Parts: sequence; structure tokens; C-alpha cells
Amino acid sequence: MEWTYVKRSFWHISGGASIDSRQERATDEVPMPTYFRFLALLAFKIFAAEQVDVAILEVGLGGKYDATNVVENPVVCGISSLGYDHMEILGNTLGQIAGEKAGIFKRGVPAFTVPQPDEAMLVLEEKASELDVHLEVAAPLDASVLSGLHLGLEGEHQYINAGLAIALCSTWLQITGHVEINYLNEMTHLPEQFVKGLATAALQGRAQIVPDQLIESESSGELVFYLDGAHSPESMDVCAKWFSLAIKGDYKQHNSYTSNPEHKEFGTSHDSLEIGHHEASKKSSTQFLLFNCMSVRDPELLLPRLMRACASHGVHFQKALFVPNVSVYYKVGASASMPTDTQVDLAWQLTLQRIWENLVHGEKGNDVKNTDHTYEEVADDAEKGARSCENSKVFPSLPVAINWLRDTVRKNRSGRSQVLVTGSLHLVGDVLKLIKK
Repeated sequence: MEWTYVKRSFWHISGGASIDSRQERATDEVPMPTYFRFLALLAFKIFAAEQVDVAILEVGLGGKYDATNVVENPVVCGISSLGYDHMEILGNTLGQIAGEKAGIFKRGVPAFTVPQPDEAMLVLEEKASELDVHLEVAAPLDASVLSGLHLGLEGEHQYINAGLAIALCSTWLQITGHVEINYLNEMTHLPEQFVKGLATAALQGRAQIVPDQLIESESSGELVFYLDGAHSPESMDVCAKWFSLAIKGDYKQHNSYTSNPEHKEFGTSHDSLEIGHHEASKKSSTQFLLFNCMSVRDPELLLPRLMRACASHGVHFQKALFVPNVSVYYKVGASASMPTDTQVDLAWQLTLQRIWENLVHGEKGNDVKNTDHTYEEVADDAEKGARSCENSKVFPSLPVAINWLRDTVRKNRSGRSQVLVTGSLHLVGDVLKLIKK
């Protein structure tokens, strides 16, 4: 069976027109589609041209009105864990959000979900009943069926996602006549192909650990980035727990596969990796937070969840660094130009900084309402106009923030700096682009 994968950064269709030429043909009656709709159209054209056997479509936002929801007769549908995200569009309650997500259900097409809060589950069941959809709750994967291996994606929540993936794939195989066995009824034993897929799966920007190669090449100090594009309150909890556990055994991860997942060998033993972790643990560690989120999200919900979840595992950040994103991916074509440092409005990042400072002072037992934060603009060339507070900094650009982190490591050659990058998938992608040059 042949599979074709399409990267989101693919910008031209083989034998077709470029973005610029398509933009030239746009009119008021037929305008240029939005960024995500354009990519959805591009993906469908490529799928048709390449004659793929199966396409797995991930909804961009919601479901009912999403650009991917044009497939009238899918083989099977799935809804993963629901939380409070995109509330300005999907609604303010889990019930409303679930209603939008259930928009992908099609009459008579089987569907799966995972254990959900009652409010969300009731709506999913109601929508399924209206469309004569057989809705099942997929059980989380039992780790014992992996034959001693580990999921390629880190985090306990991935066992929930793995259970849903098995349900969807097994159903597709059955309905299309590729297999006769229903693997949902055989969860004590999975075929080797399933196990290999689960053990070797990799997803950039989600629970990903990447050491800074520049620092590795020039210093005995260490700078390691922990990247997770969490941007909802629920995912903040999961991200914080993953980071807190990962920094206590990061080199077991980064020496094996996480920093280079495409080279990971199927069935690699974890026993031989403990030496790397033991050696790494001799170095003192300092934790930093590198954060940004879109202004449509509520940092008053995100940052407290992140801080408290980390604190519950004994992790406290020495500094929180707030930056604007480098990339601007809301439009396609020539209008999607990147702003220069001098054009960036840092008002949002300064708001994030104030929230963080209040949280830290509250955690320390200070009177938050009467706390008078001192914001100092730093003139040092290494920081280039950063706004500095006791527990945080705002940088005018992401490259300046990364250079500051590198300079900090250079000054403390015997230490190890661990940086959690979260709040925005755009930010995570920009960091990966800068540190993997």
C-alpha cells in the first residue's frame, strides 16, 4: 500500500500555478482563500494528482465549518480530547465546542471518540443519534501490548490518542476489506505493523527535545530546548507535566531518539541509555520559559495553569522570556511579509510579562495588588532593548532572545540550561527553524 504525505510548507503544485499567479486571478467575486483554506485546497489537489489510497485529514478549527469538512462520505471519523480552545469561534462551553466538533459526523459513517467530560459526551451522543452514527468510545492503549517498547510520542495522554488511532485504522482496514480481524476486540495483541507505527511515530513541536547544536560545538555548557505547542488550559497541564518529568531524565530521551527521530531504530533498548542520563545529571540545571500566545487566547488561564503544574513537580523557572513570533502566517502571497524588529508592537508581550510577575509574586506570598514592578529597558548589545523585570524579560525578537540564552550558557560553562518553549505552534516552529540551521 502506498502512502503520500503532504507537508504544510509545500507551496507549489507540480505542473500548476504558483500562489502569486493565483492571487493575480483573485477577484471580489472569487477572492483569494484564507491561508488554511488555501492549504486545504492544495492538499486535496495533490491527493487527487498522486492518487493516494487513503488520506487522514486533521480538522483545522472546529469541524462543522472547517475547510477539511467537504468530504461527504469519509470511511470513519474520530474526535480526540476536547478542551477550551478557539472559544471566540466555537463557543464558551464544552457543550457548544462539542457541537462544532461533531459537525464532522456524516450520516451512517462510524465514529470514535475518547473519554470526554459529561457535558461534551452528551452533545456528541446526541449529534451521533441524529445522524444514525454508531459512536464508540475508544479505550486508551494498554502499554503491555507494545511488547516492551515505548510510544514514540511522549506523555501519558498519548496512550489515549494511541487508542483512538488504533480504532480509526482498524475500522478503515475492515471497511475497505484489507483485514477481517477487528483489532478493537483483540487489544491484547496488535500486529507488528501497528506496534512499529506507534513506537516510531514522531511529531515535531509536540513533546520534542532538541539540544542547541551551536552551543554543543563551542562550549562545555548545554542548552536544551523542550518544545510543545500547547495553547489551551488543558494542554498546559499536560505540557508542564511532560517538561517536569523530562528534565529529570532528558538525556535518556535526547541521546536515544527525540533529538533525531528519523534515525531512531525500531526496538532500541532503553537500558543502554541510562549512562548518558547519569553523566548529564552531574551538571547543575536552570530552567527558563520561552513563551508567546495569540492575543485571542487568555493568558490569565494559560500562564497560571503552566506555573502551578510545574511547581507541583518542584520546577520553578529562573526567568520567563516573552517574545513576538518571527513568522506571520495569516495570509498567503506578497502581503504576508515579515515585520522588522522596529515594526513590532510589544504591548501584548508586556501584558504577558505583567501577568507572570504577578503570578510569581503571588506564589512567593507577596501582596500582588500592591506589587510595584520595575520595568527596565536594557541597553546591552546582547539584549538589544529587552524590557527586564525581576523574574522575566520581554525581547523585541525571537533571535535576540535565543542569543541571550546562548550568551547565558557561555557565561556558565559548567551548567545546563533547559528551555520550555510553549504557548504557540508558530513560536515552536520559529524556534526549530532558528536552532536547527
